[in-house]
Amino acid sequence: MSISLISKKRKAFISQPAPAGYVPGLGRGATGFTTRSDIGPAREATDVPDERHARLQKKARPHEDDDDPPEPEEEDLNDANYDEFSGYGGSLFSSGPYDADDREADQIYDTIDMRMDDRRKERREKKFQEEIEKYRQERPKIQQQFSDLKRQLAVVSDDDWLNIPEVGDARNKKQRNAHIRPDRYTPVPDSVLQRALAGGHNSLSKQQQLLGGFATPYPGTMTGTMTPGVSTSTRIDLNQIGEARNSMLGIKLDQVSDSVSGQTVVDPKGYLTDLNSITPQTSGDVNDVKKARLLLKSVITTNPNHAPGWVAAARLEEVTGRMQMARNIIMRGCEVCSKNEDVWVESIRLQPPENAKLVVAQAIGHIPQSVKIWLKAVELESDVPAKRRVLRKALENIPSSVRLWKEAVELEEPEDARILLGRAVECCPASVELWLALARLENYDNARKVLNKARENIPTDRKIWISAARLEESQNNIHMVSKIIERAISSLQSNGVEINRDQWIKEAEEANKSGSVHTAQAIIRLVIGYGIEEEDRLDQWTEDAESCAANEAYECARAIYAHMLTVFPKQKNIWLEAAYFEKDHGSGESLEALLQKAVQNCPKAEVLWLMAAKSKWLAGDVPSARSILSLAFQANPNSEEVWLAAVKLESENNEFERARILLEKAWASAGTARVMMKSVKLEWVLNNMEKAFKLTRDALEKHPDFAKLWMMLGQMNEQEGKIDEARMSYIDALKKCPGSLPLWILYSRLEEKSGQPTKARSVLEKARLKNPRSPDLWLEAIRLEMRGDRKPIAQNLMAKALQECPSSGKLWAESIFMATRPQRKTKSVDALKKCEHDPHVLLAVAKLFWTERKISKCREWFIRAIKIDPDQGDTWAHYYKFELAHGTQEQQDEVLKRCVQAEPRHGETWCSVSKDIKNWQKHTNDILPLVTAAISVPV
Repeated sequence: MSISLISKKRKAFISQPAPAGYVPGLGRGATGFTTRSDIGPAREATDVPDERHARLQKKARPHEDDDDPPEPEEEDLNDANYDEFSGYGGSLFSSGPYDADDREADQIYDTIDMRMDDRRKERREKKFQEEIEKYRQERPKIQQQFSDLKRQLAVVSDDDWLNIPEVGDARNKKQRNAHIRPDRYTPVPDSVLQRALAGGHNSLSKQQQLLGGFATPYPGTMTGTMTPGVSTSTRIDLNQIGEARNSMLGIKLDQVSDSVSGQTVVDPKGYLTDLNSITPQTSGDVNDVKKARLLLKSVITTNPNHAPGWVAAARLEEVTGRMQMARNIIMRGCEVCSKNEDVWVESIRLQPPENAKLVVAQAIGHIPQSVKIWLKAVELESDVPAKRRVLRKALENIPSSVRLWKEAVELEEPEDARILLGRAVECCPASVELWLALARLENYDNARKVLNKARENIPTDRKIWISAARLEESQNNIHMVSKIIERAISSLQSNGVEINRDQWIKEAEEANKSGSVHTAQAIIRLVIGYGIEEEDRLDQWTEDAESCAANEAYECARAIYAHMLTVFPKQKNIWLEAAYFEKDHGSGESLEALLQKAVQNCPKAEVLWLMAAKSKWLAGDVPSARSILSLAFQANPNSEEVWLAAVKLESENNEFERARILLEKAWASAGTARVMMKSVKLEWVLNNMEKAFKLTRDALEKHPDFAKLWMMLGQMNEQEGKIDEARMSYIDALKKCPGSLPLWILYSRLEEKSGQPTKARSVLEKARLKNPRSPDLWLEAIRLEMRGDRKPIAQNLMAKALQECPSSGKLWAESIFMATRPQRKTKSVDALKKCEHDPHVLLAVAKLFWTERKISKCREWFIRAIKIDPDQGDTWAHYYKFELAHGTQEQQDEVLKRCVQAEPRHGETWCSVSKDIKNWQKHTNDILPLVTAAISVPV
């Protein structure tokens, strides 16, 4: 037999049984050993030995020749022969025993596998999440692409929903009818229908029921021949049935139509009103009503004197639409509970107007002391004289009711009201409101008498004392105001009243808003220190001043600051807060007076001197500003801020020689880098370039690591057209100041202007290596590619930038307008999630609403961006441009005024315009229009 045939029939080597006495590795020097797993448990001598390695005996197949080798048995691959641990029955290790050692080893392996799986779980899940997010970004779902449109559905009005057109079929008529088989209708002869009717009476009986139960056929409907077994009543002409149906329909239509004009008598306007009177009730509602009626019936039966039960029973019938039943129930309740005013008030409410007055009369007869019933009686009257009569009758019965007196006074003229109030305070001497109302109606002398009587009757109320102080202030008796408040505090304390400073501060705020300034300030001075620990005074008073300023009680805040300065006269921060408050809410004179006191108490505070000099300068008093700065020099001889303020004052007033002299002195006494930079800039703006270059080199020898000097050197070289010198200055600068981002950006832009975008790109890449996680460098690289019309590269850079700087508002704002128009809203939502309070993102969202012509929302987002960061000049410029396009003249002037007050100093476009040499003497109101013209309208 051939070798190939033998190889096909013989088992694989690994599947063959081992020979007897086989020891693995014996030829390589291994030594065989036997374990208990091989021999099993101990056995008796009579036990049959375990022939583990005995050769298997195979049965010979019948009808086989002896010369042929025996074929191996086929492996049983049935599922019943499979084990999860050892595999199929014929596997290599399926025959060995599985004891406790094997089980313990498997448990150890499983524990190790689980621990290794836990160690890799977090990394595996993170990697899986990143792959999912990357996949979703590259292949977004259709629902994600339309997510911005879905968000707009939240603000769709009902009218817009109703105006949405139905979805039509875009296919043509042939395509629509291709799969529809046309219906064909063939009229059936009357003979067929008659035979069908003759065959069964059920259909005829149904038709008779439809016709109203007619058992006798119409005249003329009998057929000429008689059908055996069918009565004459069944022989009806179907045409007559149709005519009868039409006749019935015509009768019903005639019932709802006008017989003369043919128009319907249904009121189209009152139809829905009539429907409102119908109380819809489901089966569940009916059951609930029945249960409630039963319970309430039980309540009013078992305890008829329980007034709320009668009221509830009546309201239940009112809700179910049974008004007459409700009235009957509440009237029975009035008979049983005749002394309860709630039952009578409910009965008055349920009665029609013509019967309500009778019920009121009955109620007053039973309860003449009820204020509610008298007020109901006043409501039922239509004219003012009748109301007055009812109120006077009520006051005869209840003279101590403050509410009735108030209602009566409101209906009277001032003179009659004064007479009524005189009687009212006699009847109700404990009512503060009545006393104060009477005092307001009296003249000065009588008002003082009224308030004195009020203090005698009510010695524990602070409002009477405050009203007396306001009365004196109205008569210009300012010296009496503080005395009255002092007497008020001492009198209230002697009567056991606790001085609550919060309540008194609120009274001061109300007095301030009503124009009683001196009363408000007196209250603040005398009450501000009550109930505060000495170490908490500064913080608490600062908080009180800010609260008063927020509530527009500016005089109260000014009084608090004045009191703080008397207690802490050497605190520079308090003087600064008071100065800022006067700058925002005060006048120029008050600010100057405050600053004069401030520099006297804190002569070493440079900022106070500068504020005082600036206030004089803005007022046009330049000599006074110079004198203030000279005094500041004496107090702070080596102060850099004072030197620079003096130089700015002279240069802004075109006193350039005096500015040069001051700078030369400053080089000697305070030769700081900023002083040298201002000196270079002065020569630069005066176009004295040779001296400017010389001063720059001298300054760089002393301060080689000051980046602004290097920037000025490079920009001056660019202005002069010395590109190579500018490039070398930037290269030298970056060696000294590798962390200066503006230097890298200026160098990159120089290479871009020179026509070398590849060099500019490499400069920015090198800058990112030296300054990682810098949003400005990423933004400049992205804009470089956008300026070169390489949008795919720019988008790739934006994705990398957002990964490295996920919380950068500048990058998110730029990414919103880099996206396509349908994806901008989604991008803006993501940006707001990452940078909710970033001014750049808020500005981008406002510009997005601008592109969609949503004027009100755009204005709201501009205001939000300005409130978060008023120092961003670009936000002011966009807001001003928006108001120029869509706002009124008043709104435009308001934006300009607020921008001048804010004095912004930052912003990419704002800095490029404000720091231009041509605009060095321009102020905020001049720079804002220039920046507005430089920016473009978003598209």
